[in-house]
Amino acid sequence: MASNPDPTLQVASLSGTTRSLDDWMTMFHLCLVVLPDDPAAARFLPVVENLTRVLGDSDVRIAALWPSTTPLARRVLGDFADENLVFVDPSKELIASLGIEKLPALVHLRQDTTLAGIAEGWDAAEWQKVADELAEAMSWSNPEVDAGSVPAGSVSWPVE
Repeated sequence: MASNPDPTLQVASLSGTTRSLDDWMTMFHLCLVVLPDDPAAARFLPVVENLTRVLGDSDVRIAALWPSTTPLARRVLGDFADENLVFVDPSKELIASLGIEKLPALVHLRQDTTLAGIAEGWDAAEWQKVADELAEAMSWSNPEVDAGSVPAGSVSWPVE
């Protein structure tokens, strides 16, 4: 069941910077696209890019969360990893702290690290609802979540 994460949890970026979750969020909300540890994760990258394109100048940071190692993230994410904020969670501590059971997931965390919205598994309507609530909280334009690269219907991987 979804829950507020531990704000003291150490979170590492793909570039190697490690800070507590609340340190990452001192100035902005955080929107995480939590990817499955699977090469199919690349299908969800256009969603992250679209969220960044629309909300990038607002008071939210958009990031992908990769539930595995840095080398695997670089292999699967390719150039995306160099151009976007990516966190790695090989121990899945952040995922567990959020109570996520199905991936991919879209997570909106407020600046105080409390959970504002979450959609687990790929369901375009549920993801759009979280994105719309995020845009409203930022007083910003609504991003379209379904970038056309994700298969229609529901797709999910269990967190293992």
